[in-house]
Amino acid sequence: MLVILGYLVIVGSILGGYLMVGGVLGALYQPSELLIIGGSALGAFIVGNNAKAIKGTVRAFPQLFKGSKYSRDLYMDLMALLFRLMAKSRQQGMLSLEGDIDSPCESEIFSSYPRVIADSHIIEFITDYMRLMISGNMNAFEIETLMDEEIETLEHELEVPAMSLNLMGDGLPAFGIVAAVMGVVHSLAYVDRPAAELGMMIAHAMVGTFLGILLAYGFVSPLASLLRQKNAEKVKVLQCIKVTLLSSLNGYAPQIAVEFGRKTLYSTVRPTFTEMEEHISRVKAPAQQASESD
Repeated sequence: MLVILGYLVIVGSILGGYLMVGGVLGALYQPSELLIIGGSALGAFIVGNNAKAIKGTVRAFPQLFKGSKYSRDLYMDLMALLFRLMAKSRQQGMLSLEGDIDSPCESEIFSSYPRVIADSHIIEFITDYMRLMISGNMNAFEIETLMDEEIETLEHELEVPAMSLNLMGDGLPAFGIVAAVMGVVHSLAYVDRPAAELGMMIAHAMVGTFLGILLAYGFVSPLASLLRQKNAEKVKVLQCIKVTLLSSLNGYAPQIAVEFGRKTLYSTVRPTFTEMEEHISRVKAPAQQASESD
């Protein structure tokens, strides 16, 4: 939604200023220039990326027009979920988590947090590494190294669409110049026309430069920046899980491990210590009751 709003502000500001000086909007309507610029940029995008990168960029587009799902409420639920898993393993042993890990959708613990379970990447990350922790064949250092490798791989994958959009944005002004030069060449073929008519043709040709710069810095390059911000949120949630699980693996109590994870979050979504403590206190009772009934 904010992307649409930003685009409206850009277009409104530019066209409004143009009209204020007496500009004619019809002069900016140059379909041939748009075809040259847009088609060239699309062709360069296809040439400069393999099939995986193209598919990844196409899949990333819908995310740009949605709000962030990594809210304070999601992180509160994530911390509560991790706390309950760690508390259960501490009270009943790591093997007691096998059923929860193997079938998260059927697990009473996981299903209590629909926001978290809706993100398959988060669930996969948690279950994969808790499965390794249950096996007992890897120490904390080895698991941390593996986590770092997976997170680094994800960062590289997420960077590909952002880099592709960034490079496309960088090329648009040049394609705008190409369109403008071609328009000028076309205009000079009619140099015997009246000065007013020739001037209009050259003015239409120069619209190509305007469009190339506008599309680059007003529309495409900001999307690359926004995508990088969204990618950082995807990575941050995994880093939070990593720190929390490793703290538990190193012997810290579940509530301390959760506090370690909380500290890794961005300040805009990080719950306060008091909020987190109250939230954890509310989930302690059900966990303890379940433990006693078992």
